[in-house]
Amino acid sequence: MTESFYAARRGIDHGIETVHLACASDDINVSIVPSIGNRGYEMLVHGQNILHFPHAGAAELKSDRHLSGIPFLAPWANRMPEGFHANGKNYKFPAESGALRLDANGIPIHGLLSSSPFWEVTDLGADEKSAHVTSRLEFWRHPDLMAVWPFAHTYEMTYRLSAGAVEVSLAIENLSSDAMPVAVGFHPYFRLPGVRIADAVARIPVNRHVDTDSRLVPTGDTTAVDFDEVAPLRNRGFDDGFTGLKRNADGRTVFSVEGEGKKIEVTFGARYPVAIVYAPAGENFICFEPMSAVTNGINLAAEGKYPELQWVAPGGQWRESFWIRATGL
Repeated sequence: MTESFYAARRGIDHGIETVHLACASDDINVSIVPSIGNRGYEMLVHGQNILHFPHAGAAELKSDRHLSGIPFLAPWANRMPEGFHANGKNYKFPAESGALRLDANGIPIHGLLSSSPFWEVTDLGADEKSAHVTSRLEFWRHPDLMAVWPFAHTYEMTYRLSAGAVEVSLAIENLSSDAMPVAVGFHPYFRLPGVRIADAVARIPVNRHVDTDSRLVPTGDTTAVDFDEVAPLRNRGFDDGFTGLKRNADGRTVFSVEGEGKKIEVTFGARYPVAIVYAPAGENFICFEPMSAVTNGINLAAEGKYPELQWVAPGGQWRESFWIRATGL
């Protein structure tokens, strides 16, 4: 049996603190920048980065509004026009808020935290089985964030490298007096080193397509998917949401992209019942995005069109993970 050697350390990239997890026996190195959205930006497998990250280093993220690596989308993921309804109340987004990120149609998108500087590392370590880093963001401490999303809560995120895979786990604690809707997600960008995504094949184990209007905002309807579970990516792009994920016996769903013997698998935990697949034509990456709700699911739930929306009770917690593994590199 091969012995594994794990390590966890802090680093500095042009004055920005970074964290690095490593497994010498598997030759995997994972890098995270806590002060820019707690974003993972490298997963080197035998020296090859399987994350799409078009920068020379983490410091360049500060001046780039484009997403890459593993962005965290919260307190809501994807598009949510104008505001939201929850607990019988209508919350309008403040027009003057500089915290909002807008898409090409002026719709707030991807929440407030994709590049947040408010994460603090609370635990960093390694043993004979894994290396990990845990960071915490206390949302309730920041008035500009609370003005947009008035639920006092905290996030705790852990990156753990173990047994050839990276687990990204998330815990949400609701400190407010009202139940809080859970509409978070991640937007990880993947590349197959040395292989064009257009020459790869994706495994997308889903049953239903989330129908949207012209702004890519869901209507509340779904339709049967129009492709087999294994979908060649040549001459086909994706920017689509899916439900009805096909689950293994452990309740998890495994997405993958494969080409020339190289493969990346992304496994969603059971509390991520929605997937967005993003592989725009002409780009050399694919995103398998674990989502706790469909896009604009909070408002669809208020309209009676999305009963599956998850909530965190006052004083309660919500937890889930997803996993990334690469083979053949």
